[in-house]
Amino acid sequence: MRELAGGFPQGLTYDVPFDTTKFVSASIHEVYKTLFEAALLVLVVILIFLQDWRAMLVPATTVPVTIIGAFAAMAALGFTVNLSTLFAIVLAIGIVVDDAIVVVEGAAHNIERGMSGPQAAISAMDQLFGPIIGITLVLVSVFVPAAFLPGLTGKIYAQFALVIAATALISAINAATLKPTQCALWLRRPVPPEARNRFYRGFNAAYAKLERGYVALIGWLVARSGAAALVAVILIGIGGYGLSRVPTGFLPIEDQGYLLAAVQLPDGASLERTQAVLDRASEIAGKTPGVAQVIGIAGISALDNSASLANAGVAYVMLKDWDARGPGENLRSLVYGLNASLAAISEARIIVLPPPPIQGIGNAAGFAMQLELRDGSSDYAKLQAVTNAVVANAGTQSSLQRITAPFRSTVPQFSVEVDRVKIQTLHVSTDQVFATLASYLGSTYVSQFNRFGRTFQIYAQADAPFRLLPRDIEALTVRNQQGDMIPLGTFAKVSPAVGPSLISLYNLYPAATVVGLPAQGFSSGQAIALMEQIAAKTLPPGTGYEWTAMSYQEKAVGSQIYYVFGLAMLLVYLVLAGQYESWYAPLAIILAVPLALLGPMSVLTGLRIENNLYTQIGLILLIALSAKNAILIVEVAREYYVRDRKPLLEAAIEAARARFRPILMTSFAFILGVAPLVFATGAGASARKSIGITVFSGMIASTCLAVLFVPAFFVVVQRFEDWRAARSRKTADASAQIQEPSTPAP
Repeated sequence: MRELAGGFPQGLTYDVPFDTTKFVSASIHEVYKTLFEAALLVLVVILIFLQDWRAMLVPATTVPVTIIGAFAAMAALGFTVNLSTLFAIVLAIGIVVDDAIVVVEGAAHNIERGMSGPQAAISAMDQLFGPIIGITLVLVSVFVPAAFLPGLTGKIYAQFALVIAATALISAINAATLKPTQCALWLRRPVPPEARNRFYRGFNAAYAKLERGYVALIGWLVARSGAAALVAVILIGIGGYGLSRVPTGFLPIEDQGYLLAAVQLPDGASLERTQAVLDRASEIAGKTPGVAQVIGIAGISALDNSASLANAGVAYVMLKDWDARGPGENLRSLVYGLNASLAAISEARIIVLPPPPIQGIGNAAGFAMQLELRDGSSDYAKLQAVTNAVVANAGTQSSLQRITAPFRSTVPQFSVEVDRVKIQTLHVSTDQVFATLASYLGSTYVSQFNRFGRTFQIYAQADAPFRLLPRDIEALTVRNQQGDMIPLGTFAKVSPAVGPSLISLYNLYPAATVVGLPAQGFSSGQAIALMEQIAAKTLPPGTGYEWTAMSYQEKAVGSQIYYVFGLAMLLVYLVLAGQYESWYAPLAIILAVPLALLGPMSVLTGLRIENNLYTQIGLILLIALSAKNAILIVEVAREYYVRDRKPLLEAAIEAARARFRPILMTSFAFILGVAPLVFATGAGASARKSIGITVFSGMIASTCLAVLFVPAFFVVVQRFEDWRAARSRKTADASAQIQEPSTPAP
């Protein structure tokens, strides 16, 4: 348009009043801002724990390397820069620095013990290479099932999952090659703890006290490992049951910078009346604080797939930019306020709705149900009665709001009945009759001509005074085969009638659309379930319903997430079983993963947030993050027990103590890294909050509970594995004695 504007006549300008790309650009900008905030918070956590700026530089260089690699992986996979891929990169910041933190923490600890830089790095990698490989394999295996889900949700899952998996792989390569080299070159003997500043000394004193209390508590728990494991299993059951009771949803409603106001006048209202009402509605909406401008279009029914309808119109209420709005000008307040103010217009029914979360999937947010006639008839009066009954019953439910159905079957019309025998007698064809009606009452393209360097089209249509009354239709003439002009009234009868203004077919059935929103505090999943109950009780035989738009996508997802969750757990188990060469050792890690569910269960229930698509992505991510903490403890505990031959309880306690600091460091780095998502505002805030709150609360629960119960799980599982091994040896020895031949007598 900027190029075309250079050739405009003087005084002619252009404007772009409706631009949906503003929301996309603003959302991506907000995610970029979150990206930098997350990176900064992660580095602050690392500096506080390591208390050495040289040590902080090692994981700090991981962030740009991994992000660049992530964008390279996105290009290789054919992904675009969108919300799903950017969410993956934001969350990956807290994940990719974990390997680097573990390496630098181990090397720094060795340097404190007197080793040189190269020796410290080699010794640290000797101990940590196995956990790094295990964590990486777990991360990749967790997201592989999600990448193969079908449909629209599968695309969203796949982009998120594969970007996370790619960054995890890049992080592992980085941690196994570049990080030890950086540790050997950059790390120096740290300043003695007593010579550090007051903040560091206070932090170390608090941490030492916390570590002593933690080790004492672990000693008490592993001594009662059976009871501790039982308590953990009970907590897992509570978390799983509670999460299953959280209301489900598909995608959260986003503030996309505009609203839809669907206007519908009484049946048979003219376009002029519709325009007048629309102008009045636009004036009221334009004076509302937070509204930038209103674009009204008469003659379009927004709730009927934008079909042409004289008594309907739509107003696009364009809101001010997100940072230009004041208090009380958020999406929910504007929707409720506009619906209340526009209700004063008694000449029409006006409903204000947010746009759908994904452009093109439906016409508005909320649910969309198609009521169908399945008995093979076209009884639109029956369809109207059924639709009215469903809307009336839904209107009595406190968990639903803004229930409406644009379908009307009693619109005033005129029926033109043609005497086909008479038109044959008058040598007039049926096609000529219908073409005449279409041309004079509607319009017909005739030809085109060139003038003044431009092409003009010619349309034929009867002038307005000649198509106002029924008798005007009868006065229209049609030419017969002899060239005579015969009035339509000679062989056609025009009579008043009623019928639907629009005939919609859904899956070839005559259908009526019912739309609405869940009330505040209720999810779209609850609204869909309630509407299904209402339909089951209300619909008579010969009718049925189907879901469309976003509701169809939500129903199609169904319980896929539970299969993905279960398959991810299975793959994690198989990967760990292969690494440990044991079918039992991974159980100590697998049992720790569901403990993270207690966090999302409590927060989602308390805040009344629905379990939507972004929440489910966060739950899948929690599998890998929870397994990571458990792997760090179990890997070291197995080395102490198997390689160093320490007693089982001592090995569990020493492993928990040795890994307590890096677990806290990596967990807090991730938790603070996702904190900007939890407190997100502006464009795309609902999606960022959904995924941020889930992983934030889940990681807090996992960090607090996994470090307590994983040592107990390890003791229980290892005792069972030792018992199985001892029993197998006894069986083998007994079989050998039986098969050994007896010595012959001399």
